[in-house]
Amino acid sequence: MLIPDGELRYEIRRGGELLALETESLTAGVIRGTRRAPGSSNLYEVEAELDDSSLVKRIVVRYKRGPFVRTAVYDATGDFMRGTISAVASRNNLTAKLGRYREVDAGLVIFRALTIAHLRERGQARWTGRVVSIDPNTLVAATVKQSCRRRGTDSRAWIYEQRMGDSEEIEIDENGRVLRARDNLGVERVLVSPPQ
Repeated sequence: MLIPDGELRYEIRRGGELLALETESLTAGVIRGTRRAPGSSNLYEVEAELDDSSLVKRIVVRYKRGPFVRTAVYDATGDFMRGTISAVASRNNLTAKLGRYREVDAGLVIFRALTIAHLRERGQARWTGRVVSIDPNTLVAATVKQSCRRRGTDSRAWIYEQRMGDSEEIEIDENGRVLRARDNLGVERVLVSPPQ
C-alpha cells in the first residue's frame, strides 16, 4: 500500500467552528470512513476496496439524513466506474469514465492522500487529469478534471484543485498521511488523532 494502514480522525472547521468529524481507516486494502456533523444524526459513510496498485476497484457510499437513506455501489470495470444508486423505492444506473490514472475521489481526506501518493510514486510534481468524483450529497459519480502540484520544492506541501477556482493547500507527513488541508473558502481539515 502507498499509504500506511491505520485509523485517522479529522476535525473539519471553518473560522474555529466545528462543522464535522471525519474518521477514516485503511486496513488490508480496504478504506472505511465516516463523516458526521456534531449534534446531528446525519451520517456519510464510505467503504472502498483497493487493488494491488492502491486504486479503487469497488466503492460503496451511503448517507443517512433522518429517516432517509441513500446508497450507491460502484465497480471499476474496464475504463469505467459503473454502479447504482438506491433510495426509497428507486434505483438508478450510472456510469462515469475513469481517467488515465484511474483516480477516484469520494469526498474524504484519505482520497486526497491516495492521489498524492500515486503522484509521488510516479515521480510527478504536477498532474492534471480526469477523476471520478462522487458527490457526498447526491452519491452521483461524475468525471471531472482536477489538478495537483507540489508547492515549490517542499515534497510535503501540495496544492490540489478540484474545480477551476477551487483550491486546497495540503500538508502531508513523510508517510503520505494528510496532516492539514485548507481550502480557499476557509474550511480546514486537521488531523487530531495520531497514527495508530
